[in-house]
Amino acid sequence: MPKFNYVAMDSRGKETKGTLEVASQNEAISRLKEMGYFPTKVVEAEKPKKDAAPGKKVAKAPAKGGAKREINIRIPGFGGVKTKQLTTFTRQLATLVDAGLPLLRGLRVLQKQEKNPVLKKTLGDLSMAIEGGSTFSEALAQHPKIFNRLFVSMVKAGELGGVLEVVLNRLAEFMEKAQKIKGKVIAAMFYPVAVMTVAVIILAVLMIFVVPKFKTIFGDMMDGAALPGFTEFVLKISEAMKNYTIMFPDWAGGFPLPGPVIIGAVVFVIGFKIFAKTKLGRRVIDKVKLKMPVLGPVFTKVAIARFSRTLGTLVHSGVPILQALTIVKETSGNVVVGNAVTKIHESVKEGETITAPLEAANVFPPMVISMVDVGEQTGALPEMLMKIADTYDDEVDNAVSAMTSLLEPIMIVFLAVVVGSIVIALFLPLIKLIEGVGDVSKDGGGSGD
Repeated sequence: MPKFNYVAMDSRGKETKGTLEVASQNEAISRLKEMGYFPTKVVEAEKPKKDAAPGKKVAKAPAKGGAKREINIRIPGFGGVKTKQLTTFTRQLATLVDAGLPLLRGLRVLQKQEKNPVLKKTLGDLSMAIEGGSTFSEALAQHPKIFNRLFVSMVKAGELGGVLEVVLNRLAEFMEKAQKIKGKVIAAMFYPVAVMTVAVIILAVLMIFVVPKFKTIFGDMMDGAALPGFTEFVLKISEAMKNYTIMFPDWAGGFPLPGPVIIGAVVFVIGFKIFAKTKLGRRVIDKVKLKMPVLGPVFTKVAIARFSRTLGTLVHSGVPILQALTIVKETSGNVVVGNAVTKIHESVKEGETITAPLEAANVFPPMVISMVDVGEQTGALPEMLMKIADTYDDEVDNAVSAMTSLLEPIMIVFLAVVVGSIVIALFLPLIKLIEGVGDVSKDGGGSGD
């Protein structure tokens, strides 16, 4: 009899793992339900290699119901499902179900028109699972790389409450608002980042390739006379950038090669990415992001808006509070906020309120804590959380717009000062030379008299 590895959640939202020895995947799911668990992943355990004869390939028998199991190999960066595509699918499915179309037929309709091959295949798998007797949430749980626990839990709550179309609409609105605020931040930051990138490239070309040629020209023109101090300073910076950024070694035939600065920068970026993947690195980086002078308040407001909207949407859709807090922790996007949610989970588990651990986290401002407190006391916590999310979404939009407006004049002044300094440094020797020629002419004219 085959064995199935499972990942499931209990009634308190705690994750548990194990193995069941049953005849089929559907039977494993049914067994987990009988045990009081909510399965999020059920897959058949790999058979030991010793069972296969040497040199022979073992063909897997198709699963019950004629469904053929396929090995799905996904290469990172290729064939994935983007958030925008998933948001569009959710909105379309919500519209179809709300219009009275059966869920299975709606999935088939969306599968036919879907262009993304991975999502198209996934929709086919969802349809086959539902035809085999699984619920929609159980079918979604079999694709954790595409549908996260927030998605699955909200759909399950909608199924249990008989309001799947309402939950799908809420989920679509949640994803659209999250995508909208993310798009605003990216769009607002694109212009200054693009301008600064082009400016740095132009300045690098000037300092590495153009300015050094003036040193030779000035040497011939000044005939051994000393250059102005500011010109010497700029030429030394140019020489340092040329020597340490890009090298032209003789053994390479003068071909430009990366210098110590570029190599060091590449090593630093790689090391930073490796450090950012560790637990300590994520904690340090996320803490720094919230404390940064200019961008810190923006990151904090984004984190608060995300926390409030996610928790409010889950609780409003009927997901139990403990399970909702577990999902919020996983989808918070910030370790500091995630740790705060963990403390909130422990507090609620002990029968206490959300307010105390929320205040102790030192992340949420007094206004948010007060609104959550009022929501708890009046029994309108989901509505209050959604109001907080809307408020902070607007504040993020305003903060990003203000920051962009401030960056534009700063960039203009910075570029004007840098480029103007280079131009002045290159013109000072010419001015000195012209003044010398004028003095010689005056002396020559005076001696003639």
